[in-house]
Amino acid sequence: MSLMRCPEGHLFSPRRYGNICPYCNKTVLLTKQKSIADDPEGNYDGQMPYLGDLEVMDPVTGWLVCIEGASKGRDYKIMTEKNFLGRSETMDIQILGDNHIAKKNHAVFVYDPKKRKTLILPGDSQGLVYVNDEAVYTPQELAAYDVIEMGKSKFIFIPLCGENFEWSELDDEKGQS
Repeated sequence: MSLMRCPEGHLFSPRRYGNICPYCNKTVLLTKQKSIADDPEGNYDGQMPYLGDLEVMDPVTGWLVCIEGASKGRDYKIMTEKNFLGRSETMDIQILGDNHIAKKNHAVFVYDPKKRKTLILPGDSQGLVYVNDEAVYTPQELAAYDVIEMGKSKFIFIPLCGENFEWSELDDEKGQS
């Protein structure tokens, strides 16, 4: 396991904390590792995949943007259906740097494509979630620019899909289902 050093000299695990130092909350810039794709001559040696390995993923339906806390300025994608939030790498939305956010299932964000709505549900952890300074005890619909507070962090909700846009409409226009 390799450790990372922040500008202040603290050592920490990038696997656990990403590139945010848990001691001083400073971001460490990651350097790109050299690969065969970085050949300046552009030589193809038969091992380099053409256009890289394409990963099929669900399209984004909205974002959480951290406006206060250790991850200030970072954005987190909300995908279709359930998105579990916590510090663990197994979570759909992984928040690093705020140890007051539960490791698993602090909150659940759901985009319902049939109703075109994004909801927030309390997770099964001890930590509370607040939307616009009101505690969330049952599913609650989110509106654009709602402020969500968890642990020592605050996030703002930015929707993409809803009554004005839906990915399935684009697929239907192109003849795809």
